[in-house]
Amino acid sequence: MKLIITKRQWRNYYQINKIVLFLATLVILLALFPREGRFKYEFQRGKPWQHEDLIAPFDFAVLKQQSELKNERKVALAEAYLFFRYDQEKNEYSKSDFLARLDRSSLNLATAEVKELIIKTGFSLLDSIYQKGVIEMIPDLEKKVPDFQIAVLKDNIAKIVPVNSLLTINKANEYLLMNLATVQGFDGKLILPLLQATLTHNLMFDEGLTNVQRDQSLNNISTTRGMVQKGERVIAKGELVNEAKFQQLESLRLEFESKSGSGYNFKMILLGRLILLSMALLVFGLFMYTFRHDIYRENRNIVLLLLLITIMVSVTTLVMNIQVSYIMAVPICLVPIIVRTFYDTRLALFVHIITVIILGFLVPNSFQFLFIQLITGIITIISVVHLHHRSQFFFTSLMILISYSVIYIGMTLMQEGSIEQLGRMNFLMFGISAMLTLFSYPLIYLFEKIFGMITDVSLIELSDTNSKLLRELALKSPGTFQHSLIVSNIAEESARAIGANSLLARTGALYHDIGKMDMPMYYIENQSGGINPHDELSYEESANIITGHVIRGIEKARLSKLPEAIIDFIRTHHGNRFTGYFYNKFKQEAGDVPFDETPFRYRGPIPHSKETSILMMADSIEAASRSLKTPSERDISDLVEKIIDNQMENRQFRNSPLTLKDISTIKKIIKKKLLSIYHIRIEYPTNH
Repeated sequence: MKLIITKRQWRNYYQINKIVLFLATLVILLALFPREGRFKYEFQRGKPWQHEDLIAPFDFAVLKQQSELKNERKVALAEAYLFFRYDQEKNEYSKSDFLARLDRSSLNLATAEVKELIIKTGFSLLDSIYQKGVIEMIPDLEKKVPDFQIAVLKDNIAKIVPVNSLLTINKANEYLLMNLATVQGFDGKLILPLLQATLTHNLMFDEGLTNVQRDQSLNNISTTRGMVQKGERVIAKGELVNEAKFQQLESLRLEFESKSGSGYNFKMILLGRLILLSMALLVFGLFMYTFRHDIYRENRNIVLLLLLITIMVSVTTLVMNIQVSYIMAVPICLVPIIVRTFYDTRLALFVHIITVIILGFLVPNSFQFLFIQLITGIITIISVVHLHHRSQFFFTSLMILISYSVIYIGMTLMQEGSIEQLGRMNFLMFGISAMLTLFSYPLIYLFEKIFGMITDVSLIELSDTNSKLLRELALKSPGTFQHSLIVSNIAEESARAIGANSLLARTGALYHDIGKMDMPMYYIENQSGGINPHDELSYEESANIITGHVIRGIEKARLSKLPEAIIDFIRTHHGNRFTGYFYNKFKQEAGDVPFDETPFRYRGPIPHSKETSILMMADSIEAASRSLKTPSERDISDLVEKIIDNQMENRQFRNSPLTLKDISTIKKIIKKKLLSIYHIRIEYPTNH
């Protein structure tokens, strides 16, 4: 009984994993949602109220508009006093500095009577200047009018004085120059430089006290204007939502959402969110299971898709916590770009729809958000339908910016009837969102490495025959390189005919024989001059060399950091078949004597995808066709049928999703390609 349960658990293991993944995503999304509930009514400024009469369910204060609060704060800050602290020590310091400079000057040689007069004059001027006050000029003062009043703090007593009643350093210099011109008993100009050098500010800006006073002024500003009593009608059905009504509705919405985040209400809100999110994820799972089962089978695909949805919800929640007005800067279109790059347009659209629906529970004005994101997402997907170059990301970014802008202009015209209400900040948010979508390039590269997946862009780069590894193959094993080129062309056409990934099949075929580079002369396509190194080896040794090119190819591919999807082609292109020639030779010599077949068998595994299966067929048939001396249409047809039928008999495709119809189509394509390669004209039946 224990064994039966274990088998059942193993059979359902991948389903259990997926359930766990969906449940984990559900829990994370619930945790990301705000605690507050959502106001059930949608309303817009300048539009009629479409719902029934709205009666206030409780008392609430009407909030002031943000623009009004902004103006009041601006006025409060403008009227707030700047505090300056009087420093008595600066006067004494300047006097001491003046005496020191006098002693070092030539005036020190003057008579005692003149020197005493100089000191008395200098001290008197310094006392007069510092008594008036020399103010420290700060940027805030430079923007004020001359008679702007400040608070001067002296002996902990604040005195309000106009700025133009105080001196600056320049005005103090002018004061000295004017008063020294009338001094008698000595030339006043002689001590002017000494006094100027000692001047300093004695009214210093007190930033801390100024900020305290500013904060008090801001705190005194009321954020509300009036009250709405419980039972009072807020707005009637069909009534126009003007500025006053809009502010009342917005105030009610904020108060309602803040009240609905605690106690019993919160439990009910949580239950509602659980139901809605569960339905969204259930629909997503059913869509994947029903229509994209090939993608649904692998857990890494589910992890990637759910991770993208979770990341986008997380980023949106974070931005909303910082500033709701920044919501349009979130690069929502990253999701369809990345999904399209790894999968296809249909899945990209569906994942985008699910993501936007979930975000609709979070953001304000959800209908507008859903509309603008859905339309822009569709345009984004269309722009990356044929993503073959990384430069296309820039074009997609531009299309996102244009789409956002055009839709926003259309909505504004519909709601406001004028373009005067267009906000520059919104266009800035659109630009930021479009620019952030360029991060799809490094994110795609990151996901390729993390999940072991590969995109068409990477496949195009890898299929470039000028890449380092393929150039090395062409130089060391030219015959193998030509063989790989022909096989890649056959594989590409065959894959395209049955709806498989033709680019993946082509790229995998180019690299499938790179393991032959280390010992190229042991493979017939690279031999010339009639020299065959296998003539000096036993059949077992030859077989080991031939089968070993698979292992060497895998090692070389990993050293070159090729994706696992490409390594699969190297690993499976011979499956677990025998090395036909050496196995048959050894079997003939052994006769009826039993022998170990292991050295003559490839280690596998067998192909597990349409693309790797196509490669096995194309590789075997192309290699065998070289033995045909004068191939005819019938010879090629018989060869193709024989080799593919033999591979099917040896169960090489039992793990592959190929159908009999696919195999029949592949046979036709391979025959057609070989006829073209060998320039054989098809024999048409003659009419009698």
